[in-house]
Amino acid sequence: MPSQKFQFPGADGQQLAAVLDMPAQKPLAFALFAHCFTCGKDVLAAKRVADALTMHGIAVLRFDFTGLGASEGEFANSHFSSNVADLVKAADHLRETHEAPALLIGHSLGGAAVLAAAEAVPEAKLVATIAAPSDPEHVTGMFKDHIDTIRKHGEGQVQLAGRPFRIKREFLDDVANQRLAERIGKLRRALLIFHSPTDNTVGIDNASEIFLAAKHPKSFIALPGADHLLSQKKDSAYVAGMIATWAMRYLDAQPQEQPAPTEPGFVTVQETRNGKFQQLVSVGPHRLIADEPVAVGGNDSGPGPYDYLLAGLGACTSMTMRMYAERKALPVERITVTLSHKKIHAADCDECETKEGKIDRIERVIAMEGQLDAEQRAKLMEIADKCPVHRTLESEIKVVTRAK
Repeated sequence: MPSQKFQFPGADGQQLAAVLDMPAQKPLAFALFAHCFTCGKDVLAAKRVADALTMHGIAVLRFDFTGLGASEGEFANSHFSSNVADLVKAADHLRETHEAPALLIGHSLGGAAVLAAAEAVPEAKLVATIAAPSDPEHVTGMFKDHIDTIRKHGEGQVQLAGRPFRIKREFLDDVANQRLAERIGKLRRALLIFHSPTDNTVGIDNASEIFLAAKHPKSFIALPGADHLLSQKKDSAYVAGMIATWAMRYLDAQPQEQPAPTEPGFVTVQETRNGKFQQLVSVGPHRLIADEPVAVGGNDSGPGPYDYLLAGLGACTSMTMRMYAERKALPVERITVTLSHKKIHAADCDECETKEGKIDRIERVIAMEGQLDAEQRAKLMEIADKCPVHRTLESEIKVVTRAK
């Protein structure tokens, strides 16, 4: 199913903007994601984690807290307790329309919020936090130079992530009165904690404090090299994959039924309906995802069609060279093929027969590691052009299309 956009009433009656990311097949479970302080449901970390979890069969609801993104209300009138209340309302909405969330996930202050909200969501068996503070008051360190002004005048404007926000005295009082450690101690849910040792926004000591406050079962996974916002795609994909693997141990769900393997020699490509372009590619028992970049309307959840074309040529090139090297006992340690594709003006190609319009140009760069002399390297480069896929691409091709 495609991602579903909708609104639901928050704790104060304001309409909150939400997105429900659904897997291609019936969900194994539903998760509720709470974003970081002043972020939103579409922040890269939230979107990428949600996209990756849907690939593991878990549906994810993410929404904008009051006064953020496309949600109604004033951010200045919100605070930690209101965020927790909005999370409970989001869980209520899932329960009424689909299924109550079995998994609560929170990033940064959203992590602290799901720890606090868990007691009000009885169906939630699992809680996962990402770069979460052990005390909600930690967030005031982001505008510590303005705290005296806020207390004196009742409110103040601060710059957070390059944007102006109004913070009221009630916000300061609310986070100061939270007793999160007590709630963590009474969590009675399986807990998974993610944190980067190099997080400069919320220090790793916060993860230690959460872990020590929690009862078992609890787990900690370090994210070396990751920043606070998980701005690298590989980090969010890793987090989502670990959450999915961990969750299967506790959820009363069977592994997702996979499509029947395709016949040898056939490739099946089917829309997942999760986003505009995402496709499920089935090759025998193998499952791959194809997609397009966000810039052109895709989810960027997998390589694009031309990426797979280049991958096929690159893999065939390397395999063909490897077969020759093994047969001739050449000391090739590793072959690396790097490819790119672009359209060029035919007039710019001296060796091409076509002289008008544009043509496709694939550039292939081959690196060979090993103690090879010049003659051996030249022969291997010659063999690269004998790759079957290379020959197919340069030969006359006829594509026969028929309706089923």
